[in-house]
Amino acid sequence: MDIASATYELGTHPATALLLGGLATVFLRGRYASAVLVLTPLFGLLQLYGMELGGVSTYHLFGYEIIAAVVDQQAKVFGYLFHIAALVAGIYSFHLRDPWQVSMALFYAASAVGVAFAGDMLSLFLWWEGLAVTSVFQIWGRKTKRAEDSGFRYLFFHISSGLLLLFGILLRYHGEGANALALNSLTDALESGDTGSQLILLAIGIKAAFPGLHVWLKDGYAEATHTGPVWLCAFTTKCAVCMLARLFPGAEILITVGAVMAVFPIFYAVIENDLRRVLCYSKINQIGFMVVGIGIGTELAIDGAIAHAFTHVIYKGLLFMTLGAVMFRTGEVRASHLGGLYKSMPWTTAFCIVGAASISAFPLFSGFISKSIIITETARHGHTLVWICLLFASAGVFHKAGIKVPFFAFFAKDSGLRPREAPPHMLAAMAVSAFLCIFLGCNPQWLYNLLPNAAMGYHPYDGTHVITQLEILLFSALTFILLNLWDKYPKEMPSVNLDADWIYRKLGRGFLRFGAFFWNGLNELAHALLLAGLTHRVCLFAKQAQVNCGNFISVVHRGLGFSGFLGSKSEQMMKRRIKLGIYPIGLTALFVLFLMLAFLFASFQA
Repeated sequence: MDIASATYELGTHPATALLLGGLATVFLRGRYASAVLVLTPLFGLLQLYGMELGGVSTYHLFGYEIIAAVVDQQAKVFGYLFHIAALVAGIYSFHLRDPWQVSMALFYAASAVGVAFAGDMLSLFLWWEGLAVTSVFQIWGRKTKRAEDSGFRYLFFHISSGLLLLFGILLRYHGEGANALALNSLTDALESGDTGSQLILLAIGIKAAFPGLHVWLKDGYAEATHTGPVWLCAFTTKCAVCMLARLFPGAEILITVGAVMAVFPIFYAVIENDLRRVLCYSKINQIGFMVVGIGIGTELAIDGAIAHAFTHVIYKGLLFMTLGAVMFRTGEVRASHLGGLYKSMPWTTAFCIVGAASISAFPLFSGFISKSIIITETARHGHTLVWICLLFASAGVFHKAGIKVPFFAFFAKDSGLRPREAPPHMLAAMAVSAFLCIFLGCNPQWLYNLLPNAAMGYHPYDGTHVITQLEILLFSALTFILLNLWDKYPKEMPSVNLDADWIYRKLGRGFLRFGAFFWNGLNELAHALLLAGLTHRVCLFAKQAQVNCGNFISVVHRGLGFSGFLGSKSEQMMKRRIKLGIYPIGLTALFVLFLMLAFLFASFQA
């Protein structure tokens, strides 16, 4: 990040309002804490709106000057996004009375804003770790054994991400000095084989849910509270996208990684019964589009990735909110146990359909105006195979998230459940998100003007884009209908599906077995050599110290020719009493001292 254009010092950090709100909710309870949860993002938005480009915030830590924040256009876009997401999630979570969930939610949002505005690597690392520590409480807040275990697995991945980031920073600092702390593009360094840059990319890849590193996402989100995924889906992965766009624009490896991310989750989502896990897989799919755009690296492609991150937070949050409302009222999110809910939850059903249309990129909905940029740039720069993968992924996401989620939750076979409609504050949050999905879809220029390059004059609503996308959607819908009519669609049934989990669990168990063999063996060896051997003998000697001392003195005494010093009868009686422990230690010591003095006296006389 080039800060040469910075012209003034920021009065406060962009995350200040969220930090103060999180601190306030530690001491407040009930509706007062809920009010702070909603009002804090509003104050933060007003503060951010008044910040001019080029502002810098610095502070000193252990003698180092850390650039805490730099205001540029990309940072402002993500800043607006994170504050809007926190506002909507706060309205949705208004009923929460768990102080840990409430306060940590605001600290979590503040950490995300901190990452977006980070001015150097040190500042980035501090906020990066903040993301890990604060977000896990949205999982632990469910207070079940599965949620507890899932939270620890989630935390393991994200702490590992922070450590890899730190190692990468240190390696680069060792090689380049203070210049390595700047948030400038690392694409050239990465492609030249720089280890530090590779570690930084891997650290970001964990939070971005790269293939093989994604298991924390579908595991953690699925076991979170009914409000947790609304917060979780907004910040962590989008911070990763923000940092990829800042540090690795044009890195060709990201094109391949993104294409794989866009395709592979489709197959798992088809057979998944837990609808929140289905949304998790579709989330990975959508992040894949963003990663491809960043890998292409043109100004328009980067704008497309950022725009898609913006729209994705809104429509994916809306979908998680609808399923959270279902879970809140019924306690279920499994497709095999739902169906027919449109009869008693019509508003939630309608909002879910809006979210489904947005994620499916229907024209006039938000997903269309961002996804089309990435697909267009992919084709324009000759990545034909990747372009085909993205078209397939577009059809797949409509199939698994656009159709499967609303159909099996609200319209499939009647489950007999007749829950009440979602609470008013939940409906209000869903209404705000639904409005934004439609507003952005109909007014794309509003979002484009916020982008770093203003989308380069791109117009999504031309004949080619619209017709191509409608063809994809219609053929995907037809496939779903025919598979159901022919009874070929996988049945929704309770199941546990492992993808990369299988590898981690096998490796984990193998590591535990090796650790048990190694450490237990080492413990047994140490016990045999030290406790059962040397230590035992030392203890035995110490236990019989008086006897040994008496014997030693007697032997020395006789060796020097003083056999008459003690009579044999007296000597035997002394030994017997020593063995019986009749003599106290103090008397024994005095006796030994007396014998030593006598020995010295006799020696001088001789």
